[in-house]
Amino acid sequence: MHPLNSLLLPGRRADMSFPVSKSLLLIVMIACFAGRAGGQGEAMSLSDCIGYAYDHHPDIQVAQLQIRDAEWQIKESKAIGLPQFSAGIGYQYFLQRPGIPASALGFPGDEKLAFSPFHSLTPSLSYNQLFFSNSYRLALKGSMYYRDYVYQQLAVTKSMVRNNVTDAYLPALLISENMGIISKNIGNLEKLLGDTKAINEAGFAEQLDVDRIELSLATLRTERDNLERQREVVVNALKLVMGMPVTESIDLSDDLTQLLGAYADADLGAEVNFMNRPEYVQLLRGRDLSALDVELNSKTWMPSINGFIEYQPGWQGGFGNKSDANFKKWYFIPSAIAGISVTVPIWDGGSSKARRERAIIGVQTIDIQKKTLENAITLEVENARKLLLNARERVQSQQKNLDLAQRIYDTTQKKYKAGIGSSFEITQAEQQLYNAQQLLIQAQYDLLTAREALRKALGGNQ
Repeated sequence: MHPLNSLLLPGRRADMSFPVSKSLLLIVMIACFAGRAGGQGEAMSLSDCIGYAYDHHPDIQVAQLQIRDAEWQIKESKAIGLPQFSAGIGYQYFLQRPGIPASALGFPGDEKLAFSPFHSLTPSLSYNQLFFSNSYRLALKGSMYYRDYVYQQLAVTKSMVRNNVTDAYLPALLISENMGIISKNIGNLEKLLGDTKAINEAGFAEQLDVDRIELSLATLRTERDNLERQREVVVNALKLVMGMPVTESIDLSDDLTQLLGAYADADLGAEVNFMNRPEYVQLLRGRDLSALDVELNSKTWMPSINGFIEYQPGWQGGFGNKSDANFKKWYFIPSAIAGISVTVPIWDGGSSKARRERAIIGVQTIDIQKKTLENAITLEVENARKLLLNARERVQSQQKNLDLAQRIYDTTQKKYKAGIGSSFEITQAEQQLYNAQQLLIQAQYDLLTAREALRKALGGNQ
């Protein structure tokens, strides 16, 4: 039957010819949407959370903006070596023209002779071209190196965000796993409590047996409530490192077993490749920039060569005296000039040497940092390998302990139902089983974090 048939008038058959009103359809759509909105949050796996963080984390967005800035910086540097055109216009009027007495030139009288016009209108069009400059060459090269540096900074930021999301996701997952174990044990105890009450009413069990089970049940319920509140705090921390608003709701779709199966063991014998660590590569890019600074300040003697062309189609007027007939006439007096200039630094007081020595110190500092980082990465890998070996052994041991605790619990239950066991024995066996389950979950969590630690140390992306 069509889902809308229940909304039709009683007794009227629904068929294709029945006209469904738009308002009725709107009510159904709103009801469906409200049902979905009132449900749980979006289910997200670890890979989903990492992908979300790559798209929304502010640090990654800033790093991407820095890449765009570096691209424009390259264009800005290139533009310095391209032809430069400019245009302008100027007008000047002499309120009082300079001149010399006529007698100074051997003419009779003291009349002032002026050789400049009252008016001058001077448009101009100029062209400048940089032919050679070592500073320009290295600046352009440096801007390209800087682009590589910020690209590597993005890789470093992504690696940090990925690690932070993983470090926040796994504890939230551990709490969820523990809550699942507690809920399962609560269900078992509730069933046992019901059976014990029935036996007590029949006179085959003491009230003390009922009280012991109720106490264990209340303890587990309290612990489950505490874990639920802890989980909310941890999930909010996860959303924060993802770049997600904390008001949004999410559910964790992974579990430890899935992740242990999906994330293959890292190769314990893999060689350490420092180039797999983005922070190491970024350090090398920073050294390249410092080395360029050394080269720049080591060749300050190299010349700079520039060429220029300038054209001025000028107009001038107001020659002679105001009483002259041609005083108001304007004359077109164009001019053009072309030239080349060569600048060679000779002595700057020693500032270039000081800059060069400082740049060399910068390179030497990075070399020391590089060796320190190599040593730290090597130690990190070795420690991660040992942690992974220990975690593997712990999982195997805890799995055996859980199997043993499960057998003890099953046997104790059978004895209790047969009337040859006490409630103390079964609550003790239940507690041992619960502890064994928790220890196995913790061991699996430790194994997963150990795998992740080795992946980080080796610089892997998976």
